[in-house]
Amino acid sequence: MNGHPHTTDRRAPARCPSLKLPEVLDEINMSRAAFYRLRARGQAPKCIKLPNGQIRVRRSDLDAWLTSCEQPPT
Repeated sequence: MNGHPHTTDRRAPARCPSLKLPEVLDEINMSRAAFYRLRARGQAPKCIKLPNGQIRVRRSDLDAWLTSCEQPPT
């Protein structure tokens, strides 16, 4: 509330930040085609497909996916 007794706070609840696909591709240095190939094989980070067709990836899902890609030192 903002101090007025009859006013409600209309802010959206806090959500885990999500990244647009170009942001993800830039961060992991991967082409869109390569990302979609990984996604088709079920090997990409968990994605959210919005009703408008755009893809988003939660920051936490991308970080978990990157951790899962780590290989032990040789």
